[in-house]
Amino acid sequence: MNQLLAMRAYVRVVEASSFIRASDQLGLPRSTVSKLITDLEKHLGIKLIHRTTRSVAVTPEGLEYYHQAARLVSGVDAADNAVRSKKNKPRGNLRIDAPVSLAHSLLIPALPEFHKEYPDVTVSLGVSDKTVSIVGDGVDCAIRGGKLQDMSMIARKIFELDYVTCASPSYLEKYGTPASPADLKNGHKIVGYFFASTGRMEPLIFTKGDESVEIHESHFSVNEGDGLAQMMVAGLGVGQHLRRFMQQDIDAGRLVPLLTDWGHPKLPFHVIYPPNQHQSARLRVFINWLSAKFRLT
Repeated sequence: MNQLLAMRAYVRVVEASSFIRASDQLGLPRSTVSKLITDLEKHLGIKLIHRTTRSVAVTPEGLEYYHQAARLVSGVDAADNAVRSKKNKPRGNLRIDAPVSLAHSLLIPALPEFHKEYPDVTVSLGVSDKTVSIVGDGVDCAIRGGKLQDMSMIARKIFELDYVTCASPSYLEKYGTPASPADLKNGHKIVGYFFASTGRMEPLIFTKGDESVEIHESHFSVNEGDGLAQMMVAGLGVGQHLRRFMQQDIDAGRLVPLLTDWGHPKLPFHVIYPPNQHQSARLRVFINWLSAKFRLT
């Protein structure tokens, strides 16, 4: 038995909660991964995982062994990367997940610069506003906006973005220009954003000094950032989105900023990744490049 390979397979199975996903990520047949785990259990003389047709359940002894094995595998990878980095440039495929508007407006237009600097790193970019399972889906890192939910991941803040409240000229001609947030509750149409994973609506938020107004109702809503902008451009209502993603429509006259004397808390963006990925050379250079590129955005 190749014990290091067996430990690596075991760590991937636990983190992915699936033999199939672990085998895909390791590039090994499922039968090979299963045999490696069985051989490891025989070697240790303990049961690590209870297998069912649909899931895997880690035993208490298996969980304890996982923590030890994960640290050892991470240490071996770190040693390998430290030596390789002295001779080789970062290489290999990097699987990234990013929200739709951010990917279209910021990340994709900048990727040629990253490729020029690191030509041996290939990129597979998942574009979706729906939160993916970083470990389960084999993602190296994800860029996410707002409050962090998964505290088991390492997070690095890369920038903050401002909001803007907008509507189209055709909408304002039909419904008039609101003078205050309170006006939006009387005769105006609201375009909103709801989270795909929970269905929860994101409220329109207005702040000025000690005043704060939130509007939770909407007449039209969408679970994807570019769709939100398109609904506003189509004249469906007043909405809020990140100014960086709306600026082109504002400059072209397709949207008009409203209630500019009212603010909205900035939205922080983080790049998050699993603890055992921190020594990946290609991930490290991508995060450093991302932070430097968009630090002042």
